[in-house]
Amino acid sequence: MGSRKQDSAIARKEANKDVVKASLNNCPSSPRKMRLVADIIRGEKVDKALYILKYSKKEASNKLEKLLLSAIANWQVKNEGADIEEANLIVKEIYVDSARQLKRLRPAPQGRGYRIRKRSNHVTIILGNKEN
Repeated sequence: MGSRKQDSAIARKEANKDVVKASLNNCPSSPRKMRLVADIIRGEKVDKALYILKYSKKEASNKLEKLLLSAIANWQVKNEGADIEEANLIVKEIYVDSARQLKRLRPAPQGRGYRIRKRSNHVTIILGNKEN
């Protein structure tokens, strides 16, 4: 019984060798601004996505570039000795979720206080092969 579980675990590990994940939690920028950049690189090849992020003027692109480099490093750890150019890696999935909000008060006229919501987000990126 135990060997069957081991066989399935090994098979699952081999099947997931070409899919890697990296995540960035509690990034202090609004999810809306991050999604603008994430939508640009979704479905692109990894080298093209890095090029887009490197030359984008948006502040969020610096953080996403670092996250993409982390995902590539995760792929290299999983596939030792394999070449990235031959792997045809693409940005299979990228999604931005909202995280905690810091709530602050800003002084307003006539003794009021306006609420300021400082938003943050979680970004998850999944790289995979083009064939899958």
